Amino acid sequence: MAAAGRGLKSLVWQKLKSLVFDDCRKEEEWKVILLDDYTTKLLSLCCRMTDLLAEGITVVENVYKNREPVPHMKAIYFITPTKKSIDGLIDDFITKSSRRYKAAYVYFTDVCPDNLFNKIKSSCAKSIRKCKEINISFFPYESQVFTLNVPDAFYRCYSPTLEKTKEKDTVMQVMAEQIVTLCATLDENPGVRYKSGPSDKASKLAHLVEENLENYYKTDERSQIKGKTHSQLIIIDRSFDPVSTVLHELTFQAMAYDLLPIEKDTYKYKTEGPAGKEREAILEEDDELWVKIRHKHIADVIEEIPKLLKEVASKKKATEGKLSISALTQLMKKMPHYRKEISRQVVHLNIAEDCMSKFKPNVERLCKIEQDLALGTDAEGQKVKDLIKVLLPVLISKNYESYDKIRAILLYIFSTNVCCTAAEIPKKRSFFRRNFSAFQVDTYYQGCYGGCYRKQTRFKRLALLFQMPSYLEWFRNSKCTPETQR
Repeated sequence: MAAAGRGLKSLVWQKLKSLVFDDCRKEEEWKVILLDDYTTKLLSLCCRMTDLLAEGITVVENVYKNREPVPHMKAIYFITPTKKSIDGLIDDFITKSSRRYKAAYVYFTDVCPDNLFNKIKSSCAKSIRKCKEINISFFPYESQVFTLNVPDAFYRCYSPTLEKTKEKDTVMQVMAEQIVTLCATLDENPGVRYKSGPSDKASKLAHLVEENLENYYKTDERSQIKGKTHSQLIIIDRSFDPVSTVLHELTFQAMAYDLLPIEKDTYKYKTEGPAGKEREAILEEDDELWVKIRHKHIADVIEEIPKLLKEVASKKKATEGKLSISALTQLMKKMPHYRKEISRQVVHLNIAEDCMSKFKPNVERLCKIEQDLALGTDAEGQKVKDLIKVLLPVLISKNYESYDKIRAILLYIFSTNVCCTAAEIPKKRSFFRRNFSAFQVDTYYQGCYGGCYRKQTRFKRLALLFQMPSYLEWFRNSKCTPETQR
């Protein structure tokens, strides 16, 4: 089933259906679709193979790879306008006798450069039935989250070594064009605002986006000039709120991705019992429970999941009393109708338990220290007179990894503009010191010594996982609010 009926994923899928599949649809005619790496990821985020089958697609192929020819079938090429992808298209129709497909319907994610378009015209124009630019050059990661998939953008925009090159201007232009395709997908021509400050990056990107919006809505698919809509696009750079990037966040999704080895949205866990098997669960939009709880505080999640499990169990009165994962496994065997629902709830219960197993030994205490450093006040709202006394126990402790010490030092620097040298940070991690100036954070180094602070702060221990009389204590670890939410 395709993405849910609302949200960005659904909008992207509907646009693809309208501009690609409906555009070349013919009853009872199956087609092959050719994708490159970018469009493969894009399609996988907003639809499934069953959705493609419903649109008459019988085979999905990679345009970069060698393929068996299917000369009796037509092919849809949904690709990025890059040399590598276009070379793959041309190779399929380089001669009439060796062409792999009957004809080609070509759809580019973005504007095709003139030199590449002319290359297509001179090489295989006779084999192409349609050629269009559909303007979807972003990934709809969640229903309300997108990414431009430019992993080196941060380096190219902020690196002092590239300051005098054209790298920053180039990547800014690319990102501006991608943001415009997002606005086009949403059918918006927003007012563009930016946060002014020491850095000119937000201002530069905002002006590029505004310029590209003007150009796009003069030449959109309907050739109509679209006036400004009521929406507002706010552009800020990372220096606007560096604090929230290094805090240990205690909302469910952020906490899980921070503390657990979740890769490509895949969570791995073992079932209970002596013969426990390793299982995988994909954290995706189709999981209604995940969508419901992912942005909730971990304290709320830990209370909510057991309640949901008991609700499902009570429908068949299959179990009574305290629930455990092993009891739920037996329940699943007896209740096939609820198997999928319970399975997902068990997955999220496992995630919550794994998060807590990482949280309680060290991260709990670290969170309290981070909050004091970020706000400059303690849990009671009293101003912390000397932040170095808050930081020092982290730096001299052997219980924290270098990565956590770096995060604590960064919080201290963002609060005081002072860089402390007391932490035992390996040389391979020393690069972070050189990067502070990229955030317009001026720092100087202040030595600190373990003997200057020996007092051990006492922390109240949290209750067991499902018994939390000190419920408020959880939220004291989350008293810092990101700038964008204020």
